[in-house]
Amino acid sequence: MMINEYVYFIGRSFLFVVGTLLPLVNPPAVTPIFWTMTSGASSATRAILAKRIAINVLIMLVCATVGGNIVLSFFGISLPIVRVAGGILVVASAWQLLNAKDNDTVHAEKLAEQFTMEKVKAHAFFPLTFPITCGPGSISAAITIGATIQSSSPAYSLLNLTGTLTGILFVAIIVYLCLRYAAQFLYKLGSTGTAVFMRLSAFILLCIGVQIVWNGAYELIMSLSGDIAKLHS
Repeated sequence: MMINEYVYFIGRSFLFVVGTLLPLVNPPAVTPIFWTMTSGASSATRAILAKRIAINVLIMLVCATVGGNIVLSFFGISLPIVRVAGGILVVASAWQLLNAKDNDTVHAEKLAEQFTMEKVKAHAFFPLTFPITCGPGSISAAITIGATIQSSSPAYSLLNLTGTLTGILFVAIIVYLCLRYAAQFLYKLGSTGTAVFMRLSAFILLCIGVQIVWNGAYELIMSLSGDIAKLHS
């Protein structure tokens, strides 16, 4: 196998993963939500959170890609069920953001005092990583990507896996950069612009959650109707 073939297979898998996962993870849209849910936290605390969330996203996507289908098969869980359950979590988180009150200076100072490392550890995974940053849509896509890695040639499978893991790492780095430098991004919007952007992002997140639930429910309904049709045939 020539070196250009190695580059071709790795590059193709890399672009496929980035093109599939990056729009679903959508780090720029997560930025104002991350900022709002960490109200009162210091810059150092937010930097730690950004790193933890990026690492969590990396681990979750790699696990979903490599072993997602095996785990779901072991527990007898279908992708539509994952979409419905995860979509409900997304809707719940988005609803809380939509109804969140704007923080004044005194309230922000109190939050800063309460934002301890224990709270950082508690919130780094749920809900900041899952389902806010890496939701059921991203996990479902990662599981689907994992099913495409296999090839008739072990060498091709290894190259696809290399490109896939590199693509996931790239997505995690983009997540870190967006969350790490959220302040610089939101500073240009101003307080009013940030509040408006946050509300719009929360509403979009709510719509995404409803869409995820509907996609899963639709597949379940179609599957049920197919089973009923078979019984009557």
